[in-house]
Amino acid sequence: MEQTNKISFQKENSDTKKKKLEDLIFQLKQLSEERERELQELNRIAKTLTEREMELAEIKEKREEELEELRKKTKELEQAKLALMNILEDVEEARQKAEIEKNKTLAIIQNFADGLLVFDKENKLTLVNPEAERIFNIKKEDLIGKDIFQLAKIPQIGSLIEILGDFDKKVSRKEWSPKKDLVLEVSLVPISSNKKKMGSLVILHDISREKKIEELKSEFVSIAAHQLRTPLSAIKWTLKMLLDGDLGEITPEQKNFIEKTYQANERMIHLINDLLDVSRIEEGRYVYKPTLIRLDTIVEKMVNSYKELAENKGLVLELKVENGSFLVKVDVEKIKLAIQNLLENAISYTPKGGRVTVSLKERENEIEFSIKDTGVGIPKDQQKRIFSKFFRAPNVMRMQTEGTGLGLFITKNIIESHGGKIWFESEEGKGTTFYFTLPLAKNVSEAPKKVKE
Repeated sequence: MEQTNKISFQKENSDTKKKKLEDLIFQLKQLSEERERELQELNRIAKTLTEREMELAEIKEKREEELEELRKKTKELEQAKLALMNILEDVEEARQKAEIEKNKTLAIIQNFADGLLVFDKENKLTLVNPEAERIFNIKKEDLIGKDIFQLAKIPQIGSLIEILGDFDKKVSRKEWSPKKDLVLEVSLVPISSNKKKMGSLVILHDISREKKIEELKSEFVSIAAHQLRTPLSAIKWTLKMLLDGDLGEITPEQKNFIEKTYQANERMIHLINDLLDVSRIEEGRYVYKPTLIRLDTIVEKMVNSYKELAENKGLVLELKVENGSFLVKVDVEKIKLAIQNLLENAISYTPKGGRVTVSLKERENEIEFSIKDTGVGIPKDQQKRIFSKFFRAPNVMRMQTEGTGLGLFITKNIIESHGGKIWFESEEGKGTTFYFTLPLAKNVSEAPKKVKE
């Protein structure tokens, strides 16, 4: 019984152990599965961490690149800042220099002896110096900012704007007398930059003293010429009587000396007449007998009267006249004098074997006269002075010492007083061509008068 119980106990004990073992195996299996799951999770986490690390590495690399780029940008900005600071320093230095120059310029303008008016490109007055204020007797505050149309309404300055006329001219100079004993030379000069007009400068130069001196000189010349004319005429007629034998017989030697004296006296009379003509021109009373006439008849007679002189000098003198009416209203004696001066110059300054050609043609509303020679010509550096009083070019003075230097001055004034123009073309050693034009007579009913022989 005991044995049976013992066997039964053992069997029971064995079953229990087996069950416990199975439970243990099950538990181990579950634990193994759990550990497997945990391992899988750890692997997944490790993989995720690896991926994160790679992403972080990429991000870090990218951030490093961005940081490097940022460093470069920062460096560039620092360099740009430095350059900008240098530029600003240069600009400030240039501004200070410009301010100094501006102050210098303003000081010059403020103390300039001539009156100055500065206009902008819209022709508005922007600057007036003290001398201009004194001339106009008006404060600059009453002028600054006004355009030429507004200025024209101001009594003190209106007449100046009128004589200046077009402000788009290149350069113009005119005389203006705003009040008694004050004569100004008014110059209008454009202000430009890179060929673009920026404004205009008006310069008011006081020439009252020069005008007064010129007036006194003209008065002296006129008085002296008039005083000399009478005794010279008396000497001329006395010498003429001696040459003609009215005062008795003279020897050939005496006649030779008297003839030379007579010619010298004639030159003096010619000079006196020229001086009187200049005096009349300056007094504005030179042309005073306008007559309706055909210019071609005057020119033809003048050319014919000089043909013998030209032939004696070995020159060819010819006249070319185109078809036309050539009707003009002129002071005949003065036009004759103008043509005479041009003819005498052409013949005098053309060497033997040369040619002088006088041409006359009618153009629209005017007549053109020209006289071309093959003479010595006018030096280029002397051409601007050719119509000045008492001027004679050095090359003609070497050829001929006689002459007053007044002929072309008188001729120019004669032509311009008739509303014409005069000019020339010349090349030294090859010859000169003088031209002048006169306006055609219009709306005239009276017949042309015959020119006196």
